[in-house]
Amino acid sequence: MTVTGTAPLTTAGTLGTLYVYGITPAGVRPPRAPGVDGAPVRLLTEAGLCAAVSDAPARLRARRRDLTAHQSVLDELAGQGPVLPMRFAVLTRDAEALRSRLRTGRTHLTGQLDEVRGCVEMNVKGTVVPGYFADLVRRDDGLRALARRTRRHPGYEANVRLGEALARGVAREARHAAREVLARLAPLAVRTAQGPVDDEQVLSTSFLLRSADERHFRRAVADQARRCGDRLALSLTGPLPCYSFVDTPPTTAGR
Repeated sequence: MTVTGTAPLTTAGTLGTLYVYGITPAGVRPPRAPGVDGAPVRLLTEAGLCAAVSDAPARLRARRRDLTAHQSVLDELAGQGPVLPMRFAVLTRDAEALRSRLRTGRTHLTGQLDEVRGCVEMNVKGTVVPGYFADLVRRDDGLRALARRTRRHPGYEANVRLGEALARGVAREARHAAREVLARLAPLAVRTAQGPVDDEQVLSTSFLLRSADERHFRRAVADQARRCGDRLALSLTGPLPCYSFVDTPPTTAGR
């Protein structure tokens, strides 16, 4: 299904437009939690699948309460079994269009549900720890020589060169630590999905885990955080719906 994203404003528009939360096997209970804009959530069942939907509001904003409502609906569905989660603001023009997609995409969707059955998503991010200088200078001949020259001939340009060299060295060490962390954590997962990284956030990876392995994975992340905490600050988020490991077929999205 086409994801409209989390732009500040999406206009749902026409009567009959539905907001889509996720797809599950048939037989789940309707979520009790209210959906986006407080709308009740209902299930559309077709071809052995269910789509959790509510009436789309006339104007859809990425407000905290609606983001929270979206997540609460998915949490209830995930508590009953596998779910293919939609990101915030996925719309379809009407119930029949969605039923048609469930029928034509049944094989694909059922396969996706089987892949995430009994699994959760955990996300690990790692950011550069600034100020990791003393040990770095001791181990790097080039930095050590540059630091000595700067002490002998101090000045603005010399300080800038040393600062830039140290920053590059710190980032290099953090990236190296990120590769080590990934190498140790990846074997614990069924699959991994890489997220965007930059000069500060050098690790962003989602892990598809068997639910039974979540506690062990948390311990492993804590161990890695202690091991590389002087170079890389790790953060762990989850369990999450398996956003990064599903690929649902497109449908019409409201604008």
